[in-house]
Amino acid sequence: MKQFEQADVLNQLPDQFFAKLVQKVARIIEQGHDVINLGQGNPDQPTPAHIVAALQEAAVNPAYHKYPPFTGYDFLKEAVASFYKREYGVEIDPKREVAILFGGKVGLVEISQCFLNPGDIALVPDPGYPDYWSGIAMARAEMAMMPLKEENQFLPDYNEIEKDVLDKAKLMFLNYPNNPTAAVATKEFFEETIHLAKENDILVVHDFAYGAIGFDGKKPVSFLEIQGAKEVGIEIYTLSKTYNMAGWRVGFAVGNESVIKSINLIQDHFYVSLFGAVQEAAATALLGPQDCVTELVATYESRRNAFIHRLNEVGWKVEAPKGSFFCWLPVPDGYTSESFADLLLEKAHVVVAPGIGFGKSGEGYVRVGLLCGEDRLVEAANRMAKLNLF
Repeated sequence: MKQFEQADVLNQLPDQFFAKLVQKVARIIEQGHDVINLGQGNPDQPTPAHIVAALQEAAVNPAYHKYPPFTGYDFLKEAVASFYKREYGVEIDPKREVAILFGGKVGLVEISQCFLNPGDIALVPDPGYPDYWSGIAMARAEMAMMPLKEENQFLPDYNEIEKDVLDKAKLMFLNYPNNPTAAVATKEFFEETIHLAKENDILVVHDFAYGAIGFDGKKPVSFLEIQGAKEVGIEIYTLSKTYNMAGWRVGFAVGNESVIKSINLIQDHFYVSLFGAVQEAAATALLGPQDCVTELVATYESRRNAFIHRLNEVGWKVEAPKGSFFCWLPVPDGYTSESFADLLLEKAHVVVAPGIGFGKSGEGYVRVGLLCGEDRLVEAANRMAKLNLF
């Protein structure tokens, strides 16, 4: 059969590092081993029942069987504005400052195509979410990595960015609570970010995917809470983590009016918005009772406590994460992140994500997802202990 040559831009896309990990895991499972998979970021709890019921009821509405408005229904954008006012005290204009997304990932990829030309620079956290790289590659732009180091609480040090890089940079990605490091940001850090963005005419895109998940009684800070944030950027939020709606593919961007306008413009050429019943269920999630979110965060915190406590008991001295549903753990001496992950898979039948898959500065760490029950997390820690590495 004839093989058609794909466009150059597809050949420039970054390799999917974790596709190789999936193949390794499948091989171990095929051998009949009981594998504990802590390497993924897929929420393990079901969507709350009242949100599912809202979808079921809305699905029979014939109005939703037609094309929805291109930029989404006003009722969902108004729900987003109410959510931001209630949760963060931020005023959002639902008509001008909200874009409905097919999940946060879509927004994070397409924002680069909205604002980067070939040769432009995007500032990217290292380690960070690999799909930032994909959007930049599609825009044929370039990345300048911002290392996230433990000694700086996994926040980028803006003093380390060269002046000529800042002069060319048009876009900056940030993500707190952070994937993969589980770090959280401070208001002071966001204030510094806004100052830098204003001075250098940089658009800030804050990926707030884990915005609901903060521990020890501390609520993660929204970028838009900080004065001046809307002048320089947007925040991208997804319902995937807050409401266990990963498979529903619904998120939104909020903030700078001109940026929202551009997102809506590019989406006009890709989509005709989300199924109306999904939008209605999303509005129900945002406006309805939030007990489910409180309970979910408590579940993750309890899992974190059990897992981190057991790791420290067996001699792996690690810090408890402050947010997200991840743990970012330093590998033992003598191993790379990938060789250690391979060892855990082969000998302990525990899957973790090698830090190198998130960028050069991820070397020396592995990411663990708190996405199974406490008993399985403790069992994973016990299996690791039997390797006598700590």
